Amino acid sequence: MQKRKLGKRNLEVSAIGLGCMGMSFSYAPPFPDKGEMIALMRAAVDRGVTFFDTAEVYGPFTNEELVGEALEPVRDHVVIATKFGFNLNQDGSPGWQGLNSRPERIRQVADASLKRLRTGVIDLFYQHRVDPDVPIEDVAGAVKELIREGKVKHFGLSEAGAQTIRRAHAVQPVAALQSEYSLWWRRPEVEIIPTLEELGIGFVPYSPLGKGFLTGKMDETTEIARGDFRNTLPRFTPEARKANQAVVDLLTRIAKEKGATPAQIALAWLLAQKPWIVPIPGTTKLHRLEENIGAVNVQLTTDDLREIEEAASHIDVQGDRYPEHIEAMTNR
Repeated sequence: MQKRKLGKRNLEVSAIGLGCMGMSFSYAPPFPDKGEMIALMRAAVDRGVTFFDTAEVYGPFTNEELVGEALEPVRDHVVIATKFGFNLNQDGSPGWQGLNSRPERIRQVADASLKRLRTGVIDLFYQHRVDPDVPIEDVAGAVKELIREGKVKHFGLSEAGAQTIRRAHAVQPVAALQSEYSLWWRRPEVEIIPTLEELGIGFVPYSPLGKGFLTGKMDETTEIARGDFRNTLPRFTPEARKANQAVVDLLTRIAKEKGATPAQIALAWLLAQKPWIVPIPGTTKLHRLEENIGAVNVQLTTDDLREIEEAASHIDVQGDRYPEHIEAMTNR
C-alpha cells in the first residue's frame, strides 16, 4: 500500500483509509457481526491500511469500542481518527441533541474516547461539525491543550468553511479537513481545496463512493432498506438516482477501458487530484475492501482525467446531498 502525508504536519497514512461508521451505524440494521468486523479491520491492516476513521456519535459509542478492540493488538502500526462536537441523546439512542464544542465538552469527549479506543493518545481529533455558538479559536485552543498534554497528536476539522479553517489554523495548526468529496459532490474545489493547499492541510474525503451509488451496484429500482439513512437523502430518491445514473455510466465506461471497476475509478480520480488527498471509503465486506485498496494501482493519465472532466462537465447531478437541517451544519 502506498503512503501519503496529510499536509505538512508529518501525519503519514495509507493512501486509502477505512471509514468504519457503517460497521455499526447509519445503514440498515441488523449490523454485521462484531467478530466479522474485527476480522475485517485486521485484514485491512494486513493489506497495508493504516488509517481508520470513527466518531463517538457513531452508535453512539459502539463504533469507537469496536475500532478500539479491533486495533488494540496493532495499535502502534495504525492511525486512528475520531471526532467530537455533538450533545448525544441521554438515553444512549442513536442521534444527537444539537452541537456542543465547548472546551469542557471537548475534554470530556477526549477522555471517554481514549478509553473506548483502548489507547493513550488520539492520533487525529476532528471537530465533527462547526458549532456556531463556540468561537473556533476556543475550539482550537482546547485541542491545543490536549495536544500539549499528550492526549491528542493532531487537530482536524470536518465540513468547515474556508474562513473557519483559517481562524482555527492560526491558533493550532490543522492537520486535516474531512469533508465529502467525489465526482458527484465537487463543491470543495471552489474554495476549500485551494485554502488547504495554501495552508498545507491534508484532505480526507468521506463518502468518496457517493454512499455506495458510484459503485454501480444500485440504480433507481434498488430498494433501500427501512432504517437506512440514505432514505432521508434527497439525492437517493428514485428520481434523483435515475438522473444521476449518468455519473455511474461515465465511471463504468472508463473502468472498462482500464480493466478496473467503477469504484476503483472513482477512488483513483480522487487520488489523482492532489497528493495530499486520502479518501476513506467504508465497507463491511472483505472483497469490497480489496477492491477499494486496488484503486491505488489504477493509473489515470492526463488524457484520462481530461476525458472524465469533459464528460462530467455535461452532467447535472440531481438532488441535494442532505436534508436542509443537516446541510445547514456544513461549510460554516
